[in-house]
Amino acid sequence: MKAKDFDKKFDEDADDIIDDLDVKSARRVNQEAKRINVDFPAWVVESLDREAARIGVTRQSIIKVWLVERLRAEAASKPLKSDTASGAH
Repeated sequence: MKAKDFDKKFDEDADDIIDDLDVKSARRVNQEAKRINVDFPAWVVESLDREAARIGVTRQSIIKVWLVERLRAEAASKPLKSDTASGAH
């Protein structure tokens, strides 16, 4: 099916378009995992473990969630460097 035909079917609120998609090969852009190693002091690991246990998640999960929350907050509060160079705020 050509993209324009698929778009038309979607725009016309077709009941089922899932059969027209190859979901096995679908991927989310910028969502591929990349393994990194980070060294923390023992007290940080212990604190992470306590907090993770308190809310019922793994250490890795709490680190991921907290980092994403912080990155989103930082992105929301700071203009892009290209915006500040052009004088836009």
